[in-house]
Amino acid sequence: MSRNENGLREALRKIPELRVDFWRDVRVPGDEEDYNQSLERAGRVADFLEFAELMCVDALERDESAGAHFRDEHQTPEGEALRDDENHAAVFAWEFQGEGRPPKLHRESLNFENVHLAQRSYK
Repeated sequence: MSRNENGLREALRKIPELRVDFWRDVRVPGDEEDYNQSLERAGRVADFLEFAELMCVDALERDESAGAHFRDEHQTPEGEALRDDENHAAVFAWEFQGEGRPPKLHRESLNFENVHLAQRSYK
């Protein structure tokens, strides 16, 4: 799986449109007297749309390739992930700031004492 800046930006343009379409067109059959699996599923779709958007925001912020964060524009000539440990050896945690507002990034640097960070090779 790979991604790139252009594709991530395109996804960030499309996801809000999908969210508007979803909330405009969603239909949940059933009533409040019974357990409503349709309502549960609709809630999951809404959550997945929010999560997809946050994943794209996070992937854009992490301007490197490492593990599942493989970016086409950050790879070695052999096609291996090109890490940027100097700028991205950190935990990224995102805080919801309210509807229609961008999430706030909290970064916590990772300090390794017993493990040496190194470029991986799967060849």
